[in-house]
Amino acid sequence: MTATATPAAADTARDVLTQASFAARSKVAALQSIGEAERLAAAALARAPDDREALLMQATARSYRAKLSGSRADAIAARRMFEALATRAPHDPEPQLGLGAWHMGAVFKLGGMIGRAALGAQKSVGLAALDRAVATGGDRAIYAGVAALLRLEQDAHDPKGRALADFASKAATPTAFDRMMRRSATLILASIQAGNATATRVLAARLLPFGQIPD
Repeated sequence: MTATATPAAADTARDVLTQASFAARSKVAALQSIGEAERLAAAALARAPDDREALLMQATARSYRAKLSGSRADAIAARRMFEALATRAPHDPEPQLGLGAWHMGAVFKLGGMIGRAALGAQKSVGLAALDRAVATGGDRAIYAGVAALLRLEQDAHDPKGRALADFASKAATPTAFDRMMRRSATLILASIQAGNATATRVLAARLLPFGQIPD
């Protein structure tokens, strides 16, 4: 399926977002897929308002939309969704990962001072959430892999980022997203070993969801 194709009816919101995260090559295609994921999540929530998966995909889609559009309203709404999910299930690693990625992404894009003033983004909060996701996520590549890329995007010499990438490169891959993160971890480790910090930061950003789409 191409990035611009209409998702099949059997696809879930998670399927649509995962595919678009790494396959979409334009904002138009990406936003089309995000919109489809939001519709699928909304349909699930209409049937079961407390559906954890649908709520998580709704928050994830909103966060991705904010990343691509620069919408302050969407960004703040996504943060509040992740916070609510993390409060409801503090040992669930996925809301923690989403919350950590939200804070780290906002700080990376806007800088620490502006990110905090405009959106309430804080690097320390993001790192703490990522640590919780890794600690509770078990032996899966998604948690360590995303955490590694987010750290290395900001500091190519981050020792914890490198350690997390090493872990992710050997971790379990039960889902398509896990497989992408294990592959990404291997690529980022090779870049670190090559010794070009700028190239490592650029690659880390490109390997994150929707990082392949130009601003």
